[in-house]
Amino acid sequence: MHFVLDAEQRAFADALHAMLTAADTPAVIRAWSRGDHAPGRALWSRLAGAGVFALAVPQGYGGLGLLPVDLAVAFVELGRHAVPGPLAETVGAAVLLGEPPLARRFLPGLAAGADLATVAAPGGYAVDGDAASLRLCPAPDGLYRAADPGPVRRSLDPARRLTRLSPAGDLLCRDAPYDRALAWIRLATAAQALGTGLALLDRTVAHVRRRTQFGVPIGSFQAVGHRLADAKTALEFARPLVFGAAVSMRPAEVAAAKLTACEAAYRTARTALHLHGAIGYTAEYDLSLWLTKARALHAAWGTPQQCRDLVLAAGL
Repeated sequence: MHFVLDAEQRAFADALHAMLTAADTPAVIRAWSRGDHAPGRALWSRLAGAGVFALAVPQGYGGLGLLPVDLAVAFVELGRHAVPGPLAETVGAAVLLGEPPLARRFLPGLAAGADLATVAAPGGYAVDGDAASLRLCPAPDGLYRAADPGPVRRSLDPARRLTRLSPAGDLLCRDAPYDRALAWIRLATAAQALGTGLALLDRTVAHVRRRTQFGVPIGSFQAVGHRLADAKTALEFARPLVFGAAVSMRPAEVAAAKLTACEAAYRTARTALHLHGAIGYTAEYDLSLWLTKARALHAAWGTPQQCRDLVLAAGL
């Protein structure tokens, strides 16, 4: 299938790309990883002003309506620039809290960017619980608003700070739509991964054009070209799956998109590291911010095996 964005969606992507290019996101990421959330919160407010978080909020609560395709467009750009913060988790929180009276209480703040939300994954850990003002913890008997998070634990992506949440706070509702929220979180994660992979590919292509051996750019070597072509093919194959899943929002199709996009981004990360050499993984070199992001998203909100099992069970 071939998906073509309309003029409004392309303009939206271009506007986000321009905004994030000017925002010096590597500096924002490094501050976030140190626990300094001020630059990230400022960027979050700008993204909210552009309508990013309103795309998962109904119009009656300050949002633009439930627009998963436009959300995927936005999250590709967020991944392309490795924006830190509980991005997909805030989307999931908006879906979990989508019914009144919880919607009236929480959704306007999420849509406006006044609140950051995180959701505990199976196992109890949540991304950026120390930065979030709204921490949700699903449990067998309902959805809880968790109290203060536990100590911060570093993940392999330094910009994804993990905290443990427990259902020891206020019970918000008994029957939260967790499966539907999980589909939205996985879609956002898949789009982020696609953008991360595209950024890694672009940076690696630029690198192999600059770096020379034997008096010629290494990008002219056939083996290098083959590695980059394989990465490009994997990412372009993932793109229609991501947008196709956004159209249908069927859980199995979203799982297929998440699996394919995350595998493509991880494959591109390995190619990028191989062609950059050891410098690619040093913390001072910006490429490392995308390398670790691709690795972290690979298993976030569903391991490859879990996504495969869901796809196979649906007979896709």
